[in-house]
Amino acid sequence: MRQIMPKWLGNGSPQRRGYRWWGGLLASMAACILLAACGGDDGRETLVVYSPHGREMLTAFEQRFEQLHPDVDVQTVDMGSQEVLDRLRSERASPQADVWWGAPAPTFETAAQEGLLERFTPSWAGALPADARSSQGLWHGTYLTPEVIAYNSAAVPAAEVPRDWDDVLHPRWKGKVLIRDPMASGTMRTIFGMIVYRSVRQTGDTAQGFQWLRQLDGQTKEYVLNPTLLYQKLARRDGLITLWDMPDIETLKAKTNLPIDYVIPRSGTPLLVDAAAVVKGTRHPERARQFVEFVGSTEGLLPATREFFRLPARTDFPADSLPEGLRRARQEIVPEPMDWKLLQEKTPAWMRYWDEHVRGRG
Repeated sequence: MRQIMPKWLGNGSPQRRGYRWWGGLLASMAACILLAACGGDDGRETLVVYSPHGREMLTAFEQRFEQLHPDVDVQTVDMGSQEVLDRLRSERASPQADVWWGAPAPTFETAAQEGLLERFTPSWAGALPADARSSQGLWHGTYLTPEVIAYNSAAVPAAEVPRDWDDVLHPRWKGKVLIRDPMASGTMRTIFGMIVYRSVRQTGDTAQGFQWLRQLDGQTKEYVLNPTLLYQKLARRDGLITLWDMPDIETLKAKTNLPIDYVIPRSGTPLLVDAAAVVKGTRHPERARQFVEFVGSTEGLLPATREFFRLPARTDFPADSLPEGLRRARQEIVPEPMDWKLLQEKTPAWMRYWDEHVRGRG
């Protein structure tokens, strides 16, 4: 069981894609060298998983899977979901990963269309809604992930907590917002995509959405390199509020003493499907299929819900098996109307425009 953490270049708010490109190249080279160096040294079969789910969750699932399969050594590379897609593209000729576990469904669909995923239908696929699985059997939903507004609960009085997306633009939050760098984050791409799509849905044009993002940029103190730094900076009041996903904040509340809480936006929130897939060209296809089967099985979903507060995408998962916080959230969530097919098509161009014309100009 090994985790390989890529180290990206940049200062947390890079202005040029060149920094990200070189950082990604060096990270990929480092990961490949490490994987080659440590694979198979104890006689077990190596299974490499790319995932944005974070060290704690990845470690827990590594241990559970290895208990079920003692002859397997699970190695994980923890990175943003967009970084996973970029890595799979760069490794197409010689895949280093066996499984991709975790990213919004539109990102998986892009990978499917580019021929980066292997067809595999797990036994639990029939319990998924049609929009939570690939029509070609190339990816399958594991969790539903609501996006929320998080804040430092020791510094922000309950009466002043932003209750909806527009509240984050109030003058009192200027210079107090922290944002995970959206160019590498599927979560932030989903939130930004929602804002632009709202504009398209309401006005027929993207201008209103980009104006909103420009205002958010003016409120933002820093674009943070990774989620761990985001939590640390929020806890020590480098910023007071952020936009992030509900399961991660619930996990922080349950497992740390960090003064971080969240609210579910009143007007609606994207309820994105988080998925898993076998990587095309995997060197361990049977093990990869076993891992995907495991994470979406009842045996895999129980710890995911109870320890890491993930809402199962499967419709047959019993509600009474969910922790109280998830049951309560289910009642409060107003799903935002989303055209996921349109977002899959348009988000890359929208994010390029944001990076080149909005970032640092609010």
